[in-house]
Amino acid sequence: MLSVVIIFISSLFFLGILNKTKAILAGRKGAGLLQPIYDILRLLRKGSVFSTQTSFVFQIAPSIYLASILLAACFIPFGDMPGLFSFPGDFIFFAYLLGFGKLFALWGAMDVGSSFEGMGANREALYSMLAEPAFFVVIGSFGVLANHTSFHEIFSNMHFGSPMTYLLGVLAAYVMVQVAMIENSRLPVNDPKTHLELTMIHEVMVLDNSGFDLGMIFYGSALKFSMYGMLITGFVLAPSLPIWAKIIIAFAIQFAFAVTAGILESFRARARMKRNPQIVFMLTTIGVLLFLGALVIRNKLSI
Repeated sequence: MLSVVIIFISSLFFLGILNKTKAILAGRKGAGLLQPIYDILRLLRKGSVFSTQTSFVFQIAPSIYLASILLAACFIPFGDMPGLFSFPGDFIFFAYLLGFGKLFALWGAMDVGSSFEGMGANREALYSMLAEPAFFVVIGSFGVLANHTSFHEIFSNMHFGSPMTYLLGVLAAYVMVQVAMIENSRLPVNDPKTHLELTMIHEVMVLDNSGFDLGMIFYGSALKFSMYGMLITGFVLAPSLPIWAKIIIAFAIQFAFAVTAGILESFRARARMKRNPQIVFMLTTIGVLLFLGALVIRNKLSI
């Protein structure tokens, strides 16, 4: 339960910290930390407009998308404290729960009947498909280290005590940051501020959404960032730490993650569209190195 509370609270500030970091690095004052949430609340107070060309799928897609993210957050543990739901192999259910919400987001974009939005849905599906193996390989590698298959048991029995394990932890955090950037359609794969038709991905998918529905989609992005930040926190928290120290560390990592994302977006340029699959698939390659390192540590592979 505590992990859900931290994810919810940090999601209120995450996008604000990210945008503030970008503004400071660009020499601007920037908006307040809560401005993204104010924008979302303003959208939530408005009604939604639906095209006569759409079906009920377009109307329910944003709700299912946000609901899948909220439910997925309930599986993330807080150190040695399990999430609201926990069972062997729950990280697989977690990934496909997010995939289920993404499916309805893609379905809703295609339901509009616009080839333009269909193009964005096609690209979004491709990058999500390429990023998925990286997530599985990273969590599976730590599952090998901990000899367990649930988030709670993995993070409770995973201990860093050698240079090799610390290296694996750093690489895993890097992959998780990159997967979060891809899943939230950020640089270098996508630029959330772009309005160039040939390079739009997520933005073009939500062109026909408005009001309450658009607010749910925007808030879903903030929640997903916070969820991945909590997963990175799981690599760091030691079971022996007192609860107050764990809470401080969790919020500190969420803050560092938001600042890191802002720095990456400030000094990165959007990659060429044809290079995006290579960039995304490279994360799986790093994940394979993690898996091999885990096998070496567990003495299941000799070098």
